[in-house]
Amino acid sequence: MRGRLVVGLATAFGVGVAGLVAVTAPAAGGAGVAAIGDFDFSRPQVVATNLQTPWGMAFLPDGSALVAERNSARVLQVRPGQTPQQVALISGVSAGGEAGLLGLAVSPTYGQDGYVYAYFTSASDNRIVRFRLTAAQTQQPILTGLARATVHDGGRIGFGPDGMLYAGVGDANQTASAQDPQSRNGKILRMRPDGTVPPDNPTAGSLVYSLGHRNVQGLAWDAQGRLYASEFGQNTWDEVNYIVPGGNYGWPTVEGRANDPRFRDPIVTWTTAEASPSGAAIAGNRLFVAALRGTRLWTVPLTGNGGAGTPVAQLTGAYGRLRTVVYAPDGSLWVSTSNRDGRGTPAATDDRILRFPPLDATPPPTTAPPTTPPTTVPPTTAPPTTAPPTTPPPTGLGSCTVGWQTNQWASGFTANLTITNRGPAVNGWTLTWAFAGTQQVTGGWNSVITQTGQNVSARNAAWNGTIATNASTTFGFQANHSGNTPRPVEFRLNGTLCGAG
Repeated sequence: MRGRLVVGLATAFGVGVAGLVAVTAPAAGGAGVAAIGDFDFSRPQVVATNLQTPWGMAFLPDGSALVAERNSARVLQVRPGQTPQQVALISGVSAGGEAGLLGLAVSPTYGQDGYVYAYFTSASDNRIVRFRLTAAQTQQPILTGLARATVHDGGRIGFGPDGMLYAGVGDANQTASAQDPQSRNGKILRMRPDGTVPPDNPTAGSLVYSLGHRNVQGLAWDAQGRLYASEFGQNTWDEVNYIVPGGNYGWPTVEGRANDPRFRDPIVTWTTAEASPSGAAIAGNRLFVAALRGTRLWTVPLTGNGGAGTPVAQLTGAYGRLRTVVYAPDGSLWVSTSNRDGRGTPAATDDRILRFPPLDATPPPTTAPPTTPPTTVPPTTAPPTTAPPTTPPPTGLGSCTVGWQTNQWASGFTANLTITNRGPAVNGWTLTWAFAGTQQVTGGWNSVITQTGQNVSARNAAWNGTIATNASTTFGFQANHSGNTPRPVEFRLNGTLCGAG
């Protein structure tokens, strides 16, 4: 704890956990293309309100999010436009101070095993359990015996790209534990999904992946599999660290940078008033870090070699204390507040989850809309009273297929599309389709999307124009609607009719 100035823990889920972000310049020739990690912070969508100290957050394959409430021990399922639903109650949670139900993670093989993981504080320890939503009352401990306290319990968990489960464990206010290789406190731990020790951990038989940590609250991996962690300092410096196997990050001997060859220096430091860094998430080459005492969202450019550029603050003071940030499957960024944790000033609807859409870099149409009404005479023949026949989506057309997955709420939806090229390699692509109803695209990611009437055209971004034979590329968009959002009848890739993927 930072003496009397300590501000709460933070969480990070991103990958199945939380992530971190850095500033990416658009590729040459990519005018009008928004890079991955560019978000429109001026257009928040309120996903949920009146939550009680939301902490962990993880996404299910259907695009909905699971959210853990620290003090109530509830796990909620959250979808835009719908009331959050309780799907589990974690037994044995002993909340108080910074302790309680903390991190969540979803198994990377959820479709096969159905497991959800939770890190929480019990009356005697910190522990990790797993359970299935179909039998949420059956909770299997996979790791127990981590020292607990009212502060510095850590709690962030997430699956890395290697399929292993990582956990940030605080020093439980016993600073010497962080440098004790036999203690699991003050560490980042790495384990198999059943809690056992992987054979390639830095020390045989030990879950310890890195040591010398005070209170890690953010874990996130970049596209190259590098791990970054956000960490609370004591009185002077908060940190972001590039984590390497077996690395020693200095606490309690070092706070911030020391240039001591025994320890690894952080790649970013902030004063404690600027940050108190909580959750973290990576989108593209940007690391996003939620700040509690700092009441802002930090955007950190990642340089690609484990370093970082100059951080930029977003949302400063706009929503109070920020706890968790997660890069969502639909390309948006979700951020939760933590104003009901005993250290904030709650607004009437706190705590909230906010969704920030990808920045829409699609240029506006160059043709001005007509200023006078059309002169076309309406038809005098009554329209037919029977609906025209509908054509089912074509299948198996050979040269390309298109997969279509949506997540719909009352007035909007998101869609993820996967193009698979079954023909010769494509260098530059445009996918076209027509909506059958009132759908209107409002933003997109991984492509440049334009819409005229019901007709939509998605053109490749600067970096994903090549699709090799039997390879795929994925992009998506958000849209408004009234009524249903059926799959379009047909898609055409560079003018060629595609089958259903």
